[in-house]
Formats: sequence, structure tokens, C-alpha cells
Amino acid sequence: MSDARKITESLSVRPQIQPDEVADFAAAGYRAIICNRPDGEGADQPTFEEIEAAAKKAGLEALYLPVTSGKVQDADAEAFGKALERLPKPVLAYCRSGTRSATLWALSEAKSRPLPEILQRAKDAGYDMSGVVRRIANGGKTPTDTGDASYEVVVVGGGAAGIAVASSLQARSPGLDIAIIDPADIHYYQPGWTMVGGGIFSAETTARTMGSLIPEGVHWIKSAVAAFEPENDAVILDGCRVVKYKRLVVCPGLKLDWHGVEGLVETLGKNGVTSNYRYDLAPYTWELVSGLKSGRAVFTQPPMPIKCAGAPQKAMYLSADHWLKSGRLKDIEVGFYNAGGVLFGVKEYVPALMEYVERYNAGLHFFHRLTAVDGAARKAWFEVAKPDTEKTTIEVEFDMMHVCPPQCAPDFIRVSPLADAAGWVDVDQQTLRHKTFQNVWSLGDVMNAPNAKTAAAARMQAPIVAENLVADMKSSGKQARYNGYGSCPLTVERGKIVLAEFGYGGALLPSFPDWLIDGTKPSWLAWLLKERFLPPFYWKGMLRGREWMVKPETVSAEPPAQL
Repeated sequence: MSDARKITESLSVRPQIQPDEVADFAAAGYRAIICNRPDGEGADQPTFEEIEAAAKKAGLEALYLPVTSGKVQDADAEAFGKALERLPKPVLAYCRSGTRSATLWALSEAKSRPLPEILQRAKDAGYDMSGVVRRIANGGKTPTDTGDASYEVVVVGGGAAGIAVASSLQARSPGLDIAIIDPADIHYYQPGWTMVGGGIFSAETTARTMGSLIPEGVHWIKSAVAAFEPENDAVILDGCRVVKYKRLVVCPGLKLDWHGVEGLVETLGKNGVTSNYRYDLAPYTWELVSGLKSGRAVFTQPPMPIKCAGAPQKAMYLSADHWLKSGRLKDIEVGFYNAGGVLFGVKEYVPALMEYVERYNAGLHFFHRLTAVDGAARKAWFEVAKPDTEKTTIEVEFDMMHVCPPQCAPDFIRVSPLADAAGWVDVDQQTLRHKTFQNVWSLGDVMNAPNAKTAAAARMQAPIVAENLVADMKSSGKQARYNGYGSCPLTVERGKIVLAEFGYGGALLPSFPDWLIDGTKPSWLAWLLKERFLPPFYWKGMLRGREWMVKPETVSAEPPAQL
């Protein structure tokens, strides 16, 4: 409640709210809530439907007005102004930080209030609207000839890829003027959520404050990106501020599209429906697994690409292992419903995985895409699209369901000049340099190279991007090449892992000799690596620029083709 910032008597704005806070807002006198944040921006973000359900229960109106076009536009501000006129007052508007809501208000009031008053009211609430004045003066278009700030290198995204690449840049060029743009307060070790869902890690061990992880000497711009203007070397922030750069690294991750499955958002976290792809839901996975005595357990996987393609089946293996060892598996029907046509994309690992599928008597259902869920009725619907057959829809009852949501590039990436036709940042798959804008690089889940979207891939990519960016600064003519490396530690049972490591084209790229860890077979040493060594390896190594087991090899850049 203390984060609610009054702008006028009828409107307050604040950062992201939680469903359990809504009753307090009603008690404080608010009569309506406006959500200006698109669902799926953050892994720990509740959906609007969750907020809306809590609002209805508390007697409040709730309205969804997300800014999804990549930046706040005039039409967004007009819709916000009309909503304020219609809704019962006072109104509480929220987004990730409150900036978007304050910006919408400022633009919607531009014709009815003097600009000094708009600026002062926003300033009193803690928001700098100077960019709005500049935008209005320029006919609604943000000027990019000069910026509010300028840096040698700007990194968009403070996740695993962003912090790692900033640290690797510092290691190669101490004193380099670097800024990271990310609005999040918390940084998550997402590979640990599978273990949280398996009852092995506590959720708290996978989270740390962003401020504790930003490398010393790197500027942290705590804001969301609204748009890119790469032809002007400019990033437009939420609130219409402009950050200029000489070189840009884009790595904001991807978006979890919970709305891609009808009815899913209404039932997440209850009715036996869970997902290890959200920080606040992974503990519920373990609650369901440990509590299920009998019935049907359904595990789903959407169409590719997704982050960590093995994660959906990891949840199945750890759950079934618990039921087997507790003597309950004989009373539980396990089903894996995969929109794809294979259990795993690299065939060398499939035999070991199939042994566990058979051990757990799990039913494999390929070409089954989850389309709808009715949590209260404990029913789910799948579109079945097998090759050379007509599409059908089937109904499946469940007692527990673990869902991996459909995934896509973030909205502000998809609408940007940096994106390919599918919405991902368009890079050369070896150098990770943008195909059109030569002072832009990308890594992590958001770019379109055909590699596995895993933290292990980002660990390999960060030194390569850093090497190539610094080489570009020095005009050295050398380039490091990415071989597509990714790793997926498949937790097939508590105490054993199939350590899948591979690159482009499914080529096996093991980090260890076979006599130590044979990645095609379940291994206790691989489990020890995942449980004990990888978390500190992540926090103290990768994020600090210590490139353990990573050595980018450089080659001379190819000369331009002769015409």
C-alpha cells in the first residue's frame, strides 16, 4: 500500500500489485484498478485474470489496458483518459514500475492541464515526465537526435545473458562505459525451478536482488525498454526517455504466453494446475506431487521454441520418481503430451530417456498441443495434429497438470526493426552480430540462432559476444564463433541426470570425458554437478565474468564478397 503514489484525487499509480493486496486497496477506498502491464513480462508476474478475480471478490472494477505496441502511443493515452472518465473513482493504475501508468496519465492530460502542472504532479509522485514534454513538442514522436544519457555499450536485459556479457566486457576492457537496462528488482536462477518443483531446492535460493549482481562500475538503468531506433543508435525507455549508444547488446529473454492456452490463467496455482516456469508456482508443483495419492497426472510441452526444451519432461521424471519411491506410482497414470513429434531433439539421448519413460509407465502423446483448460472441472483439451492426418481435438481429465506455456519474443522486440519475420532478434548464428545493424549483438533466449535456449548456452555466448564487440572497437578483424553449444541436464530421477550437451545440428559437445560423465547415460556425478556445483558456478562464476570452461576461439573475419 505504501507504494501507491497519488497523482490526483482520482488517480494513484504504483508498481506491480499482487492478488493478495487487492482487498487492502478496497479497504483504503479505491474503487477501480487499471492494469497497464501486458501479461508475461516477468516470470514471477501474476496475470491480469488473477488480479481481476481478486478485484471482483473485493467489489472493485478492474480494467486491462496493456501497452503492447512497443511504446506508449497516442491511442493508448486516449484510451486511458476515457477509462478514467468512466470508471468509479478513485482509481489505482499499475504497471511494472508505475512509469507507464504515469506516462499514460500525463499524455492523456496534455490538452486539459498546463504542462508545468503535469510535470509537477508526476514529479511529486516520483516520476520524471520530461520526455513527455519533448514528445508532445515533436508531434507525438520521440526525438532521437540527442539522448537523456549516452554510453559506449548499452545492454538491454539484466538476466543471465545480460549480466554475464557485461562482466565479460569489463574483463576485456576495464573502464568501458557500460549500462544495463532492466526494471526488475529480483534476478532469478531459473534453472533451479525444476529442482524447486521436485522438492529439492527452496524457491528462495533461486532469487537475489538485482542490485547485488550488477557488476561494479556498470550503470544500472532501472527502466523498461519501450522501443528501439537502431538507425539512430537509440533505445526509447518507458516514459519516453532516450538512451544513446555506440554499441548495443540485446538480451531481454523471452515472453511466457500464458494466454496462449484458453482458461489457463484463471486456474494457475489452483485446481491442481501448476508450472515450474513461474517462481511463485514451482513450490505448488511440489505441493501437488507430494500430496497426490492416485489419479491422472498430465505434463505438457508446447511447440518450439521454448526455454530449456527438456524442462517439461524433467518435471515428469522427478514427479514420477517420487511416486515410485513412495509406493504410489501404481495408482497414478502419468501422461506426457508433447506438441512436437519426438521426446528429445538429439537422438543420442533418447534411449536413456526411454528407459525412464518405461520405468514410470508414462504414456507418450506426440503432436498433442494444449489449447484449453477448465481447472474447476479438471479437464484439458488438446489439438492432435499428426502428420498426414486430419486435426482433431481430444478431452483429457486430470488430477494434476504441469503446464509449460507457449513462448515467444517479448512484444517490444517483435515490433522492433531488430526482429526477423518470426519476431526474434535477427543475428548471424556464428558471430551473434545483427544481420542488418552492425553495432548490435544479441544473445540468450531472444535471438534467432537455432540453438537450445538454456542458461548454459548464454554462458557460452556471453564471452563470444564480448570478444566480438571489443574486437570491433579495436578494428582487429578477428571474430569468435559460436558453435551452438547448449546443455540440458535431464533430471531423470532424484540422484541421476542425463547430461545432454550439444550444438548446431545436434552435434554432441561433451564437456567431460566419457569415463567421467557419459552424457548419454544417467549419472550420479551429473546430478552432483546440477545440485551442488552449478548454482555457485552461476552466481560466482558466470555472472562475475569468470569464464570457466569457456574459451572463445577467434578467426580472421571473412573479407567482403567481391561484386
